[in-house]
Amino acid sequence: MLNENLKLRGDVSLVLKGKDGKVKDSREIKNLIVNDGLNFICSRMAGTSASVMSHMALGSGTTAPAAGQTDLVSILGSREALDSSTVSSNTITYVASFEAGDGTGAVTEAGIFNASSGGDMLCRTTFSVVNKEADDTMSVTWTITLTAS
Repeated sequence: MLNENLKLRGDVSLVLKGKDGKVKDSREIKNLIVNDGLNFICSRMAGTSASVMSHMALGSGTTAPAAGQTDLVSILGSREALDSSTVSSNTITYVASFEAGDGTGAVTEAGIFNASSGGDMLCRTTFSVVNKEADDTMSVTWTITLTAS
């Protein structure tokens, strides 16, 4: 009997730098692939009517990630266009840079989306506060891995 279980895992890396370019904080965080994200993945297997993931956002919400969520709880600023998305073997890596003045505040959540507003959220994560000051920059690298067991 063939028994195959597919699993998705998200790993998020945050790097906060001050205006002098020195690293002020860095984190490695897990995430939740939400229901909209799973539906998005399935829709892309059937066709290309759903837009590809194109934006990332930071927020200050602290509500625990839940499968039914469709957006961040409290977005800081606006969604940022992805710098890159790279597919390799069974992974896809999304990278976004939040420059000085973007996503400023007490950052405690992040998400990936397929539109600058509305659209589908692929995944969401929460974490202990990262204080991003107006002159700071933050890079976020988000790797989604699909495995079969």
